[in-house]
This record gives sequence, C-alpha cells and structure tokens, in this order.
Amino acid sequence: MATQGELQVEIVAADHFVWSGAARVVNARTANGQIGILPGHAPILAILEAGELSVVPVSGERLVVGVDGGFFSVDSNRVVIVADNAKVGGSVTPESA
Repeated sequence: MATQGELQVEIVAADHFVWSGAARVVNARTANGQIGILPGHAPILAILEAGELSVVPVSGERLVVGVDGGFFSVDSNRVVIVADNAKVGGSVTPESA
C-alpha cells in the first residue's frame, strides 16, 4: 500500500498483469494530450492513447510500458491503467501483442 506522498499504481492488459507498486509519478498520453500524475492529483478518468507511458517507482528504475490504447483512472492516490495491449520496455505492435 502506498503511503502519503506516493501513488499506488496498477497496470494490466486485457489478457495479462503488467506491473503494480508504489510510485512517485506516472506519465501517459491521453486523448486530450500528455498528462503527469503526482500524489494528490484530482480524480480523473481518461482514454489512453497508443504510445508509451512511464512510471517512476519509489524504488528502482523508471519503467516504460508501450500501450496501444485503453483507459486510466486516478482517485485517492491510486492509479489504475487498463490497456488493450501492453509491453514493458517498448512499443506494442500487432505482432508482439
């Protein structure tokens, strides 16, 4: 569970679990443009555009996940990302999905 000043992040694809953990920041591309989520962000529900999203975990290295659409929600320092397809470390192509 995330403490105050942290985000609890869960990333799932339609057919598999991708990543979860405590993070400092999440960056993603939405239908309305690029968004950065920090602790204390207002609740939001947004459509996720194809591209890369990044997570800066509390411990460890920056995580880059390629997605090809989906949505994400933010509420009470909890970020849930549901992607149609997702791949840690790069872009998603039809062959890799």
